[in-house]
Amino acid sequence: MLEQALVQMLLLLGATVAVVLVFQRFRIPPSLGYLLVGVLLGSHTAGPVVADENIRVIAEFGIVFLLFTIGLSFSMPQIYALRHTILGLGTAQVALTTAVVGGLAWAMGLPGPAAFVVGAVFAQSSTTVITKQLMEQGESQTRHGRLGTTMSVFQDITAVPFVVVIPVLGVAAAQEVAGALGLALAKALLAFVIVLISGRLLLRPLFQLVAERRSAELFTLTVLFVSLVAAWTTKTLGLSMAFGAFLAGMVLADTEFRHQVESTIRPFRDVLLGLFFVSIGMLVEPALLPEIWWEALLGAVALLGIKLLLVTLIVRLSGVDLQTAFRTGLLLAVGGEFGFALLAIGLEGGVIASQPAQVVLTSVLFSIILAPFLIRFNQPLASWLFGRPARRPDESLPAPRELDEQGHVVICGFGRTGQTVARFLESEGVNYVALDMDPSIVREARLAGQPVYVGDSSDAAMLENVGLERARLLIISHDDRPAALKTLRHASQLRTGIPAVVRTRDEGSVAELVAAGASEVIPETLEASMILTSHALQALGGAAVSGNPPPPGAACRSLPDAARALPRQPGQYPGPAPGRRAGTAAFGGAERGGARSSVSAWRS
Repeated sequence: MLEQALVQMLLLLGATVAVVLVFQRFRIPPSLGYLLVGVLLGSHTAGPVVADENIRVIAEFGIVFLLFTIGLSFSMPQIYALRHTILGLGTAQVALTTAVVGGLAWAMGLPGPAAFVVGAVFAQSSTTVITKQLMEQGESQTRHGRLGTTMSVFQDITAVPFVVVIPVLGVAAAQEVAGALGLALAKALLAFVIVLISGRLLLRPLFQLVAERRSAELFTLTVLFVSLVAAWTTKTLGLSMAFGAFLAGMVLADTEFRHQVESTIRPFRDVLLGLFFVSIGMLVEPALLPEIWWEALLGAVALLGIKLLLVTLIVRLSGVDLQTAFRTGLLLAVGGEFGFALLAIGLEGGVIASQPAQVVLTSVLFSIILAPFLIRFNQPLASWLFGRPARRPDESLPAPRELDEQGHVVICGFGRTGQTVARFLESEGVNYVALDMDPSIVREARLAGQPVYVGDSSDAAMLENVGLERARLLIISHDDRPAALKTLRHASQLRTGIPAVVRTRDEGSVAELVAAGASEVIPETLEASMILTSHALQALGGAAVSGNPPPPGAACRSLPDAARALPRQPGQYPGPAPGRRAGTAAFGGAERGGARSSVSAWRS
């Protein structure tokens, strides 16, 4: 039994790695690769078969962690701040799409609950495909890109009520739907109150206690425990586990641990979400394609056409120009991965039959296959229909949380050095985000209103969470050399050529840090000795020659001259690498690209 399970697991992992590698090589969304693996290893195709019972149980936690991550992206204050613009547009889009598509499905003969599921599935858009394709095209910061990204993320929030409602439709008779739905909403409100109150009272102290231990494995276990306890709470109340995970994530979004929690949960979410797509692929019955392909194709055309028209109309009525509204509609016209989750919930609850579910599933698949092409050519299509694109630089939208920092500075380490740097940046009006592993430091900083978070800056996912790829500068102000090297390597991968200023204890690590990608290295012992030397020589001045005290403000030898006069030990750092600068090795403001040296800064 164990050997058979191991063989099936190896078969699943091997097929997944091979297919996803090929899909990524040709820049095809990996979610389609997971779906293909499910089709190939499912019971509806010839060849090896992997039992789907265990996979479905495990894959359900992929949705739990997905909703938990979405909750981390939207705290209560953020949702309140978006209430006028994105909340109105997103709600209108989801509600109208569900109503129009559900009404058409009901008119074609589907029962009311099944028609509602079809409308809810078609209302979702692929946040993964949209954001990935826009970033590849360099359109993530455009007006239509920001609108499309924000509305697609908001759709993930609106899926939460669907997660609550759809199971109710399957267990209640027609005359009992209203009462059962009201009970479900009351339970959802109770769960919200329980998780919100207990979370505010318990979660922050718990994570502060865990973070003080500075143990990555303990922090990971705590994140898993909290998310699953919240999921179990709502499951006990008869609701979806994913709803509880969303609430827990929303509570943690207000804490200084948000970025570290998101970084910790991401590997579990990605792997289990991949298994979820595999389990969805196992639902596909290729033998039915000859019978339903034309219905699925019509469904895909209806999905794309209806959502394109509705989104364009809604965005246009909000005051956005027609071309931008049309391009936003093209982004959101495609189906979404979360629609698969809603369809799976509907199938599990008996709300929708297998035959129409196959049609809906195939329709969404067709639309996702077309999605990269629609997004890639959104500008030529809009120009062809409406002429030359209108430029409206004065129009702007609040960006979603993932884009809320642009041109900022990332500070790794918020001890005395990091705090001093932050104060100077604040005085110059430069935005920054800081990371530190000491929860007491972070707690005090956040009480002072500073954007500081608990997080491991040597983690690539953490650097991505704080927007390093959009930052102007990286500052490593701690003196942990191995962590600094890891941070520099991850930073180079996330954004090639990002300026990085690094603190180190002595000059022995300068060459290694420069090789890892540092553009400026500050050896604190050498820097302090240079300042002391400068002040000492300035104080001595003429006294060293005539014995008389120097006149006020008189300077003696320059700092570069003083540095060259210092004796050096064999192997001691002689100067910067060719073409690079390293702290006081580039003595003097002119050699620092216009920046003042430490001495001139202290004199002022």
